[in-house]
Amino acid sequence: QVQLVESGGGVVQAGGSLRLSCAASGRTFSTYYMGWFRQAPGKEREFVAAMLWSGSNTYYADAVKDRFTISRNNAENTVYLRMNSLKPEDTAVYSCAARRTRPSTNWDEYDYWGQGTQVTVSS
Repeated sequence: QVQLVESGGGVVQAGGSLRLSCAASGRTFSTYYMGWFRQAPGKEREFVAAMLWSGSNTYYADAVKDRFTISRNNAENTVYLRMNSLKPEDTAVYSCAARRTRPSTNWDEYDYWGQGTQVTVSS
């Protein structure tokens, strides 16, 4: 079955960087859009970034544009989220997700989810 496993979260000071990984297995993801979402305590889940596994187009939320980069490694079947210039407001549980057909910023349109990884940015 489809499995998405995130890793790479942790505690970092404001201005620092982290790279999250999402290891995908269970099927061929070349036609899937991979997304990263985050949810802070007391807040709704929000879109962070997305890309087509086999394409070059990327999509970002305004809040992370120019700071975060989504990418993939086909050989390792892994999607990454590189996060630079982190801010305390980036603190959240980050989850990767997959869906077919077209990209979406709506979390409820994604079919598969990982368990999430905690990112904490201290001021």
